Amino acid sequence: MNWLNEISWTSDGLVPVIAQQAETGKILMFAWMNHESLQLTVQEGYAVYWSRSRNKLWRKGEESGHRQKVVALFMDCDEDVLLLKIEQEGNIACHTGRESCFYRQLLDGQWQSVEPVLKNPDAIYKKHE
Repeated sequence: MNWLNEISWTSDGLVPVIAQQAETGKILMFAWMNHESLQLTVQEGYAVYWSRSRNKLWRKGEESGHRQKVVALFMDCDEDVLLLKIEQEGNIACHTGRESCFYRQLLDGQWQSVEPVLKNPDAIYKKHE
C-alpha cells in the first residue's frame, strides 16, 4: 500500500500539518498539504505546503528565505493530522516576522502579542503590485 493512502485526507484532498521546531519542541505554525506537496516535502527534504488562499503549492521560504528543513514526519493516531519536526532557517516561521505564528495569547480576556517581531515583514517580503 502507498503510504499516502494511509492518510485520512479531507474531502478536498488536504491534511492539516503542524510544524514544530525539532530542537526545542516549540510549535511554529499550522498549514495544509495535498498529495503533491507532501510528496515534494518528502522528496526534497524541505516543507512544501498547499496554499488555500492562493490555490497553489507554497514552498515555505520561497520568498523570505526562511525555509523549513524536515527532520522527521509523524502522523497522528487518527491518521488525519501530520506533524513536521523541522529546523527553521532564519528562526522566523511567521509572515509577521516572528518566530512562531502562535504569538497571541489570551490574557485578561484579550488577545495580546507575547512574542517580539524579529524582523520587519517589509524587509522580508517583496512588495507585490
